[in-house]
Amino acid sequence: MFDKILIANRGEIALRVIRACREMGIASVAVHSTADADAMHVRMADESVCIGPAPSSASYLSMPAIISACEITGAQAIHPGYGFLSENAAFVQMVEDHGITFIGPRAEHIRIMGDKITAKDTMKNLGVPCVPGSDGGVDDVDQAKRVAAGIGYPVIIKATAGGGGRGMKVAQDEAGLEVAFRTARAEAKAAFGNPDVYIEKYLQRPRHIEIQVFGDGKGRAVHLGERDCSLQRRHQKVLEEAPGPAISPEERARIGKICADAVARIGYAGAGTIEFLYEDGEFYFIEMNTRLQVEHPVTEAIFGVDLVRQQILVAAGQEMEFRQEDLSIRGHSIEVRINAEKVPGFSPCPGRITQYHAPGGLGVRIDSALYDGYSIPPYYDSLIGKLIVHGRDRPEALARLQRALGELIVDGIDTTVPLFTALLQEPDIRSGNYSIHWLERWLDQKFG
Repeated sequence: MFDKILIANRGEIALRVIRACREMGIASVAVHSTADADAMHVRMADESVCIGPAPSSASYLSMPAIISACEITGAQAIHPGYGFLSENAAFVQMVEDHGITFIGPRAEHIRIMGDKITAKDTMKNLGVPCVPGSDGGVDDVDQAKRVAAGIGYPVIIKATAGGGGRGMKVAQDEAGLEVAFRTARAEAKAAFGNPDVYIEKYLQRPRHIEIQVFGDGKGRAVHLGERDCSLQRRHQKVLEEAPGPAISPEERARIGKICADAVARIGYAGAGTIEFLYEDGEFYFIEMNTRLQVEHPVTEAIFGVDLVRQQILVAAGQEMEFRQEDLSIRGHSIEVRINAEKVPGFSPCPGRITQYHAPGGLGVRIDSALYDGYSIPPYYDSLIGKLIVHGRDRPEALARLQRALGELIVDGIDTTVPLFTALLQEPDIRSGNYSIHWLERWLDQKFG
């Protein structure tokens, strides 16, 4: 087992990893930019190293700085959290070349799943159901028209190196295809330095369902059910729950086994998430995230497992602490993402926290790096906390969420708490009757 782990991240996810390390008797090293010198993850870690100025490009994304911090402190492994370098195959290779263990999958698996077309082809060959679409990239408008005519409108054009909704455009008919195609390529080039795009059938009212998988890197893997992440704004998730309110036990077992078998066959190591669109009882593969997800706590709540602990064990060459037959769902869990943003425009609101009080009580967890007097820097993602509740069933989880939101105090800045308070009054949310388009339509109706 490792004696010391460096966490190549910040904020609540860095704290999450530090806590797992502490329970396992492993020393932790925090890295930070100059803007994060007073951050909670720096205060909580056993050691800390400043790795650069405020911009993430010069600090949290600086591979040499992170490697140097490992060498200075004697850390034997790096946990990347999510975001930043967590899915950067070149970074994983650099870490391994320096004799340091990367707590996550191998570089080859990150590389395969990082390209949407390669990922789709790989999953199709592994028996994972995929959305009808182009075989590989689409190079010009004429080819795009032929592909779209073959699969039927509407279609969605996606960047092969995409993420976060960038480089994605919908065409309802041939008349709108040319503009959507050229716009998607331009966005992809600007965002990712790669203009390549592909085309898929655009589903009308799908849900976003993701399957949590975990592999030991030696040919054994399990699934830990699904999460429903359908409440999204501009392809960004705002609320996640597990189990999914629209998924039956039979569907869960079927798609879960398909996913676990797929990652087992490629020798995948650690946590991963296979994302699907789900409509009319069918699952369609979107992508695989080769890291821990922001929403992993809802899975931990219903299965009673510590996914970060398991990541560390597998990276150290040890066995997972469970098999598929050991995993059973207990209750229902919901997570809401608390962002430093002003609703309804969702503009970032960095600033100083004048008062902070975290909710508590049975079945309430909050993952946050906030504290009284903390100044949220303007340089990073606006996520400042995740409120997670767990109940015996979905109605109890919803009641618990409403109560916890009422207890949460974050003064000095605007947050997305009012959004969730309003959403909990909606019949569709109470019943679980929503798709990936529901939230944006609701926001348009409510705020114009």
